Amino acid sequence: MRAVIQRVSNASVTIDNNIVSEIAKGLLILVGIENEDNLEDIVWLSKKIVNLRIFNDENEVMNKSLISENGDAIIVSQFTLQANTKKGNRPSYINAAKPEIAIPIYEQFVSQVEKDLNKKVGTGEFGADMKVSLMNDGPVTILIDSKRRD
Repeated sequence: MRAVIQRVSNASVTIDNNIVSEIAKGLLILVGIENEDNLEDIVWLSKKIVNLRIFNDENEVMNKSLISENGDAIIVSQFTLQANTKKGNRPSYINAAKPEIAIPIYEQFVSQVEKDLNKKVGTGEFGADMKVSLMNDGPVTILIDSKRRD
């Protein structure tokens, strides 16, 4: 699994002109799923994200996590994170899991993050044409790959 984590002042997901998720301070998490992803990737990635110390403490040092800040999250499935741009100029998405594999993994990931945060998180809608709006705070944007564990 690949994730782009963005610390936000606010974020929302809109589908067909309807806001389906909206948060204030927290994280917007874009997640790309590949065929080989499994429960181990889900658990590892969730724990890594909710414990990342990327929120400022009283000294303006990134020293607090989403958990310690009691922040909110929105998780959006984004197959384009699995893009391969090695050949030519048109990205290949061959590494992205097909919906029959990706949807259950996405849903498990959302459930795992909710369990780790002990609260509901916002989501997009798998496969929908979504408009994602955010105010990146910092800006702080971090890339994580569960296969590389970096």
